[in-house]
Amino acid sequence: MPDTSRIKHTKLTSRIMPAREAAALIRDGMVIGASGFTRSGDSKAVLPALAQIAESERIRITLMTGASLGQGTDGALATAGAIAMRLPFQSDPVMRTIINQGGLPYIDENLSETAAHIRNGFLPPIDIAIIEAASIDADGSIVPTTSVGNSAIFVQQAKSVIVEINQAVPVEIRGIHDVFLPEDPTGRAILPITEVWQRIGQDVIACDPEKIAAIVFTNQKDSPAETTSDNAAADAIASHLLHFFEQEIAVGRLTRSLRPIQAGIGKIADAVLSGLAQGDFEHLTMYSEVLQDSTFRLIDSGKMDFASGSSVTLSDDCYQRVFADFEHYRHKILLRPQDITNAAEVIQRLGIIAINTALECDIYGNVNSSHISGSHIVNGIGGSADFAQNSYLSIFVTESVAKAGRISRIVPMVTHVDHSEHDVDVIVTEQGLADLRGMSPRQKAQAILRHCVHPDYHDVLSDYFERACRRGGHTPHALEEAFRLHTNLAETGSMKGRVLMDAAE
Repeated sequence: MPDTSRIKHTKLTSRIMPAREAAALIRDGMVIGASGFTRSGDSKAVLPALAQIAESERIRITLMTGASLGQGTDGALATAGAIAMRLPFQSDPVMRTIINQGGLPYIDENLSETAAHIRNGFLPPIDIAIIEAASIDADGSIVPTTSVGNSAIFVQQAKSVIVEINQAVPVEIRGIHDVFLPEDPTGRAILPITEVWQRIGQDVIACDPEKIAAIVFTNQKDSPAETTSDNAAADAIASHLLHFFEQEIAVGRLTRSLRPIQAGIGKIADAVLSGLAQGDFEHLTMYSEVLQDSTFRLIDSGKMDFASGSSVTLSDDCYQRVFADFEHYRHKILLRPQDITNAAEVIQRLGIIAINTALECDIYGNVNSSHISGSHIVNGIGGSADFAQNSYLSIFVTESVAKAGRISRIVPMVTHVDHSEHDVDVIVTEQGLADLRGMSPRQKAQAILRHCVHPDYHDVLSDYFERACRRGGHTPHALEEAFRLHTNLAETGSMKGRVLMDAAE
């Protein structure tokens, strides 16, 4: 039964309705802004109901979110033909296939930019915002659940709002949010964050109650984060990186508290953060996008004092543990809008150590984090560029090979550039760590070849580099051969299919 005590504005109880009825408010051609960031705090009823309606009626919408949705919602909407445009991030395998087939336009953009693009009129006006909430205040303000993402800008800009009150989320979640909307660019004031724990906004999303067109009750947890079994390569990468931190401490560039950490989602980042719990570190802090299981393990270990992010994305076990003892964590975490967590100004001021995952790196330090063989998108750039471009240390991690060694993650030239060599300080694989700071392109190549390449590909990549150097150039390449590994993969199913370069020039 709906717990109407969660609605403090009593007149709004008349707007409670089933999900399908609320979804029927969405018309063909509308622009929808929906809450959700890495599967957390997303629409669990209205968007799935819209997918069902779209199976028999023509409804095509532009869908904006914070980041990825859970519940298979993106895939259901894409399969039903309900999406005319999607942005700024998705991770659904069904939607990904349709995007790569050319059947669904997708704008992959830095996660810090969407709110500004909406505010500046670069994107179409939002018709309806769909926001998951724990409760609604007497003045109509919305208490978010496990993410903030772009929800605040969606509510501010939308003509009307549909609120999903999720009874699976305790009302005690109120207080962990720091909602702040920057001013327009002209004359914008600074974002006054000098410590990760500083609050600059409100714990609710302001909303005119007259804008709330429908309220739908749900009782469903977020889709759980994917857990990974023991991974020797990830553990080795973590070991190399922790040793690097120890060296930085020894020469005085870091302290035992390091600097605020940002870490992308995935098994490698999780292994690195978990490794910090075993090291001789203290009073760690985090200023990131997603607070994962490893974040709470660090808090539990006493190593981490505070973590700021845009969402909480947890495995089932960790979710149960955190919310069973939520009072223990509520004063140690904050959730903010993603244009605050990813703001260049704040990242630079705090001196963030950014740890993100590469799909492939080339021998000069350029990184592809989004496209397979230059054409097929995986998920998107997410917020990695926001941090890589503005951090104190920009670190990219990846296994040296994939698909049982048939693919080398280190290649002569990346097939898609998300992060140029100018924004990459350190590359780490299970083979070793290449510190690229203060190096020329040729020196970077030598370091990457020496430390990061899998033995199966070392000779062929070294041979390519030596031959390219004989041709000259500041960043030597043999363009006709630069993608030979990728050509081998396309033709034979393995990058080992042919010799990278002919024996003769």
